[in-house]
Amino acid sequence: MVPAVPLTVLSRDAFAEALRGLGTHYWDRHPFHVRLHAGRCTPDEIRSWVANRWYYQRCLAQKNAAVVANCPLPEVRRAWLPRVTFHDGTVEGTGGLADWLALAEAVGLSRDEVLDERHVLRGVRFAVDGYLHFCLTRPWTESVAAALTELFSPDLMSDRLRAWQRHYDWIKPDGLAYFETRIPVARSDSAATLDLVLTHCTTAEQQRAALAALRFKCDVLGAMLDAVDYAAAAA
Repeated sequence: MVPAVPLTVLSRDAFAEALRGLGTHYWDRHPFHVRLHAGRCTPDEIRSWVANRWYYQRCLAQKNAAVVANCPLPEVRRAWLPRVTFHDGTVEGTGGLADWLALAEAVGLSRDEVLDERHVLRGVRFAVDGYLHFCLTRPWTESVAAALTELFSPDLMSDRLRAWQRHYDWIKPDGLAYFETRIPVARSDSAATLDLVLTHCTTAEQQRAALAALRFKCDVLGAMLDAVDYAAAAA
């Protein structure tokens, strides 16, 4: 359940605290992540995670473009637009998607099998498609609030980077560039994202919607790992 929000507007600090409190629903506590970071995943399980996570990575530029398209404020559009090119790159072969393909090759996947999405599980596809539909159809403030999983992701990625270097030395080091690049960007982006939500969600209704959006995004991420974890257990 989303934490109850009073009918009266929360103060900026109380609203920020409520948003941060949803970190208890973030996917860092998922059994698959716990196993992954403890060094207990097989190479096939890591490859499955990378191939399925590609489907999510691929949607992020579209999700960010939806925020730009739905927002009437030019200052917000200008600030948000670099998030599209972070993933797509400015030219072919650059950006977060290119780095993710390098990660895929580093764990033993071919580019073709990642790009044709043959390994994408139906549960992952359903969750990611639902998230993209949400961002295309909901007010831009809710899509931005959903992106506040950025508040929790830098520490998780830092832990993942250390764990992979410690436990999975068979992964080629040059494949870890995505995480090395993304960690500082996510820390910076999360502060800007939080400020946008706190500034533009000024009514109790908007605050409730923002909290629900962030909880929904946590559920999307959790559902993705549920599918990957179930497939690993059934293999």
